[in-house]
Amino acid sequence: MKALFYTREFPPYVYGGAGVHVEYLAAELAKLMEVDVRCFGDQNEKTGNLTVKGFPFESPDFDKTNVKLKAVLQTLSTCIQMNTEDIDADIVHCHTWYAQFAGIVTKLCYGIPLVITTHSLEPLRPWKREQLGRGYDASSWVEKTAIEMADAVIAVSKETKEDVLKYFNVAEEKIKVIYNGINLQEYVVTKETSALEEYGIDKSKPYVLFVGRITRQKGIIYLVNAIKYIDPETQIVLCAGAPDTPEIAKEMEDSINEVKKTRDNVIWIDKMLSKKEVIQLYSHADVFCCPSIYEPFGIINIEAMACETAVVASAVGGIKEVVVDGETGILVQVEQQDSAPFEPVNPDKFSRDLAAGINKLINDKELRDLMAKNGRKRVEDTFDWTAIAKQVEALYKSLI
Repeated sequence: MKALFYTREFPPYVYGGAGVHVEYLAAELAKLMEVDVRCFGDQNEKTGNLTVKGFPFESPDFDKTNVKLKAVLQTLSTCIQMNTEDIDADIVHCHTWYAQFAGIVTKLCYGIPLVITTHSLEPLRPWKREQLGRGYDASSWVEKTAIEMADAVIAVSKETKEDVLKYFNVAEEKIKVIYNGINLQEYVVTKETSALEEYGIDKSKPYVLFVGRITRQKGIIYLVNAIKYIDPETQIVLCAGAPDTPEIAKEMEDSINEVKKTRDNVIWIDKMLSKKEVIQLYSHADVFCCPSIYEPFGIINIEAMACETAVVASAVGGIKEVVVDGETGILVQVEQQDSAPFEPVNPDKFSRDLAAGINKLINDKELRDLMAKNGRKRVEDTFDWTAIAKQVEALYKSLI
């Protein structure tokens, strides 16, 4: 059996959870079958059963394109290019809307069964219109078409499955819940502290950590607004880059500058760090905070748990299936608007509640340490990529 992956992200060009997912799933599946990865970029390598080929995304052909439509039109062009090289796979598996148009074309032109993994859903991310303009209508159409014509849909959480059933015309028996995973040998506690030293983190003081993109979805602004309620001796380390738009980048910068007027222990690392650096930050953090307002799974939470860090996270989406409230962390309830964009009804209360959860763990070392140990055990028991890859393999076999 041979699987063909279509993805926007693949190392060394990974900026989000979907890219992390594809990297590790492809590596694990390659132990079981041939895997052909076609991605956006200039990659060109083959290792054992794994072949990776990048296709150009940036092109001078789009220099005069409307700035908000440029990414969408370049995406569709790259998806076509991905199909121009012959395909001999038994199954095609797409990750995120960026690659789904390639899967649509492959299913139609080559007659290969199509699998879609729903890392997120466009109807639940209306703020993407800020980034894409009318291109958001195009990305929504691509996603809807791909999901509804797929032979199988992988939902990364039970709640994501319910969202697929709510927003798309898909038979329930076509949807399989398969969680994200983690490499348990790579994500382990380390004593290394070079990253802390490089970015000016005081090893003698506690710190709360955020890792993620600067986007409405990740809710980082609510954590920034919570800083004034967090114990003043607690450092705030925000590993946050890849803003969706210049406007949200400016909002983030202004908010951080305002906080820094009264607090000098806020450290903003405005770039995506290497895995080794992030693992150091996880390992030495006292608390990891995930303030997302929409999160189908939240792979960052299992990364933190694997590195034995207690978690404070919003009780939304798949996070509720990952973080066990009172055992591996604290889930913060958030009353959201009834319709998209599902922002908090009371943003200040949400920020205060995040701060309360963080302060509770910072001030209770015994509870913090217990949650850290429980988190590692939960990851080992539930989110091992080896077992997850076998579930995906079984799904492929059922379609061929």
